[in-house]
Amino acid sequence: MDLESKLSEIGKNLRSSLIRELLKYASVPGSISFGGGVPDPETFPRHELAEIAKEVIEKDYKYTLQYNTTEGDDELAKQMVKLLEKAYGITGIERENLLFTTGSQQALDLIARIFLDKDSICIAEFPVYLGAASAFRINFPKFETIPLQDDGMDVDYLEKKLKELDEKGLVNQVKFIYTVPTFHNPAGVTMSLEKRKRLIELAEKYDILILEDDPYGMLRFEGENLPSLYKLAGPDRVVLLNTFSKILTPGLRLGIIIGRADIVRKATLAKQAADLCSPSLNQRIAARYLERYDLFEQLKPGIELYRKKKNTMIKALEENFSDIPGAKWVNPQGGLFVWVTLPEGFDTMDMFEIAKEKKIYYIPGQAFTVDDSVSTSMRLSFCLPPEEKIIEGVKRLKEVVVKYGKKKGLI
Repeated sequence: MDLESKLSEIGKNLRSSLIRELLKYASVPGSISFGGGVPDPETFPRHELAEIAKEVIEKDYKYTLQYNTTEGDDELAKQMVKLLEKAYGITGIERENLLFTTGSQQALDLIARIFLDKDSICIAEFPVYLGAASAFRINFPKFETIPLQDDGMDVDYLEKKLKELDEKGLVNQVKFIYTVPTFHNPAGVTMSLEKRKRLIELAEKYDILILEDDPYGMLRFEGENLPSLYKLAGPDRVVLLNTFSKILTPGLRLGIIIGRADIVRKATLAKQAADLCSPSLNQRIAARYLERYDLFEQLKPGIELYRKKKNTMIKALEENFSDIPGAKWVNPQGGLFVWVTLPEGFDTMDMFEIAKEKKIYYIPGQAFTVDDSVSTSMRLSFCLPPEEKIIEGVKRLKEVVVKYGKKKGLI
């Protein structure tokens, strides 16, 4: 059978995650990986979760070992309402405003299913989170990308782009503006309060939904907390996506959509078709954990660990890369990533071949484009390697850059 002739347009459009493919090399003995945004396993509250898991399987088995409603666990919803108020100052959340998903990746997929098609325009930051681009791309929308600056999205560029689309009669085809405003993946930047307000003003002016993705907001090392877009604008203008993967454990595969009731209902119907429901057991474990432990206190050791690792990476970059004219990087106030940009002429995807020789792995910036364009940038994740390997890894990376630069006549 000729499979290609049988595939749908979506089936033909599927592509492998570049990150997943590149991370295969990370298991090579002696390698150091700055690749995936994988939390340090030592931050997982495994003993507490083990006790809770035993208890809810034995005592709540009629719920935890059974099918669940598509909307998810009401007990977890109660705890999520409390968490949203404590973490973001968000109030007024009702049960109908919440949908639990199988990881935040499913949340992105569901939003794409209910909003995007071939006639749609999707506005996203550049660089864009690969998981979001993959979820959106499958529905064949047209992308409009907005450059990132050190303080977040270039809202002047966004305003110009929206005006152009409006003049062409296309602004109604813009389904949403996707943004990771706090500790951006991959760029590490945080959108300023002024830009958050201007983004909301533009969304109001052109009647466009904002899709706010916030996986890392609770992982702040320094600086002051900024209000979420959802807090500033409310559910009529913003849908907020969140996840337990970075603040509890990714193994539970728990994400959440927070938004207007009718939007959440549409996403719920899409989820019914996708997987009926997320695992009851995982949700109840998370609910009991939030009920019994202060998440913010539990996060403090992990945040301190990541802060030290981040500072180690920044110091290593300063020591090794300061003599490369044009090289620059972002020093994030939180999250898990450092975004490094090399001088013009570098291609970090092409350079990856040399990185394999040196057994040092990163994610080329090309992975975070919507059109696979050449990039001089790369994402470095500091969350998993110990500090001594971060130092050694940056040294190896310098060797890679120098070898590639000399080979291409750039250094």
